[in-house]
Amino acid sequence: MDLTLVAEHRRGHGAMYDALNSGNIDVPRLRQVLAGLPMPQAADGRLVLAVDISHWLRPDAPTSPDRLFCHVYGRSGRSSDQFKPGWPYSFVAALESGRTSWCQLLDAVRLGPADDVAEVTAAQVRRVVVDLIEMGRWHIGDRDILVVFDAGYDAPRMAHLLRGLPVEVLGRMRSDRVMRKPVPVPWISPPQGGRPPKHGKEFRFAKPETWGEPDAATVQVTDRYGTARAMAWDRIHPA
Repeated sequence: MDLTLVAEHRRGHGAMYDALNSGNIDVPRLRQVLAGLPMPQAADGRLVLAVDISHWLRPDAPTSPDRLFCHVYGRSGRSSDQFKPGWPYSFVAALESGRTSWCQLLDAVRLGPADDVAEVTAAQVRRVVVDLIEMGRWHIGDRDILVVFDAGYDAPRMAHLLRGLPVEVLGRMRSDRVMRKPVPVPWISPPQGGRPPKHGKEFRFAKPETWGEPDAATVQVTDRYGTARAMAWDRIHPA
C-alpha cells in the first residue's frame, strides 16, 4: 500500500500494455453480443431504445484529432452555457420502466466534423435494430420497437431515415417549433378559385390559441409530479 501513496512512481505492467498495443476488438461481434443479452422492457413488454449524445471534453488536448465544440450547460442558467473542445459520442441504450436511471448500452459512435448527425444516428439505430432481430430479441408479431430521441434531433426526418424497420419514433421537439395542420376535408374552394393548399393552418407550439381541439387527451394524477395532462393532434407535420 505504501507504493500507491507516493506522489509518482514509474512501475509499469508490461504485459497489460503489450496486450493493449497488440490486441484488437471485433466491434461487429461485440455489438451482436450486446444485442443478444437479455433486454429490459417497458411495462407493455416492448423494447424501448433511447438515443442521445454525450461529450468527452478534451479542452487541454490540442493534438487530439477531430475535436468539435461541445455544448456544456452552465450552473447559473442558460446565460452561462459554454462550448468546449471535445469528442461527441452518440449512444443507443435500452430502457426499462419504473423509477430508475439504469439503462443497457448497446452502441456508441464518435461523431466527426464532417458527419451528418441525423444520417449517422439513423445508420447506428438501424444497425442496432437489425442486430436485435438477428439475435432473437424481436420477432414478427411483437410490438414495434419504440425509439426515443431528444430535442436535438428532427423527429420527422429520423422517422423517414428509419423507414422499413419495425420501429416507432418518439421525439421531443423545441418549444418554438411551427408545424402545419392537415388540409380540411372536404376542402371548400374560395370564391377567387385556385389550387387546393398543400398544408393547413399553422400549429405554433408557443401559441396555444393555434392548437385547436386535440384529437385525443388524457389526464393522470401521479404521486411525484401532480396532475399530468397529455394531448395529441393527428397528422401535424412540418411544412
